[in-house]
Amino acid sequence: MVNLRNYRILGVSLLALSLLVPVYVNSVNAQQVTINGAGATFPFPLIDTWRVEYQKVNPDVSLNYASIGSGGGIKQFTEKTVDFGATDAPLSSTEFQKAGNAVHIPETIGSVVISYNLPEVTTPLKLTGPVIADIFLGKITKWDDPKIKELNPDVTLPAEDIISAHRSDGSGTTFVFTDYLSKVSPEWNSTIGVGKSVQWPSGLGAPGNEGVAASIQGSPYSIGYVELAYALTTGMKFASIQNQEGNFIAPSINSTMAAVNAAAPTLPEGSQPWNTVSITNAPGADSYPLSSFSYLLLYKELSTNPSINEQKANALVEFVEWAITDGQQFAEPLGYVPLPQSVIDINEQTLKSLTFNGNPVLTN
Repeated sequence: MVNLRNYRILGVSLLALSLLVPVYVNSVNAQQVTINGAGATFPFPLIDTWRVEYQKVNPDVSLNYASIGSGGGIKQFTEKTVDFGATDAPLSSTEFQKAGNAVHIPETIGSVVISYNLPEVTTPLKLTGPVIADIFLGKITKWDDPKIKELNPDVTLPAEDIISAHRSDGSGTTFVFTDYLSKVSPEWNSTIGVGKSVQWPSGLGAPGNEGVAASIQGSPYSIGYVELAYALTTGMKFASIQNQEGNFIAPSINSTMAAVNAAAPTLPEGSQPWNTVSITNAPGADSYPLSSFSYLLLYKELSTNPSINEQKANALVEFVEWAITDGQQFAEPLGYVPLPQSVIDINEQTLKSLTFNGNPVLTN
């Protein structure tokens, strides 16, 4: 599992140092900048890698990122307590209006996996959307339920109660998961719906992808949803999911990219609303049905945030430009899909539109 404690201690220490000794920092290196962000746990392993790698590219820029969930990231971004937010759920119409002049910048693409803890089972399970919905609705309560057995005839399933695990915080991963379930289950759509936070009929709640992963690992006969990077990092088991074409697809770089390619031609510009963008249950024989963008949130006019001066605006935009281009080389080893060129092109146009006091930040 990703060790968040060390990172948070480092982030607090850096922030505390910048607050306690600003005169010393400025006198030694006038170019030193600390960029603060907060939000989704979904992309945390990648953003934390960027934190380390970008120091090698530009030692004068330090990055702090608090992995607090998409809901918290949107809140802090809107309240202007951080320099950028991160979310797996695009801003809703209301959030977009409240933020004023926000832009969406897809930073990476990942998969939400259905992970489970069945000690006796070594063969990967197959599941369908309706069966997953019924498990989380509390309608399927045993692992040897006929509906699960029908999908896995060669697997000996235990006669044990199913323990479902879900996010307790406002979560973009929850948004992706419930968006998918609402497309494949009319009952889920009418009773629970889509959201970063929903009223769960049953199960255990835990904060963050890391919290849900820990709950599944620590609870035999449990099932939950986590981002692929967390499942890979911890060696968790996860199911193949039936896609729109009827094929059972395991989450992978290729199957997630197949879903993205189906959606890329219809993406909006970064400064437009993205609330209708969804790549769950995408068409295509090889598409994994639980795929999603993860976004960085910036203000189109960066001076909107009073904590951002011209120096920080330049540093922030330069970092984001690196993240969506050279920084993509670190995505695949962590289980994320590098941005396709079509999405990078949209991001580049968005970055060129950003201003500080009315002047373009990027001049080339």
